[in-house]
Amino acid sequence: MSLDERFNKAAEDVKGLTKRPTDQQLLDLYGLFKQATVGDNETSKPGLLDLKGRAKWEAWNGRKGTSQEDAKEQYVSFASSLLQEYA
Repeated sequence: MSLDERFNKAAEDVKGLTKRPTDQQLLDLYGLFKQATVGDNETSKPGLLDLKGRAKWEAWNGRKGTSQEDAKEQYVSFASSLLQEYA
């Protein structure tokens, strides 16, 4: 299977988790997904009152400089560990 195929499968598989991962795990998953699909975060930082948007922005922005291929590999690996823990 190619990297893109493994990435897409992992993205689908995590939607079927039977238990909810921790907030930090979900933020890590989000940051890796955005870095893998979009690349570096070039959006403006959300305001102080948008706590959820700010946390997601920081999770993505923390991955800046990671190539999309590396982010996909990390996403597949992280998703696999979540599937073992929460499936």
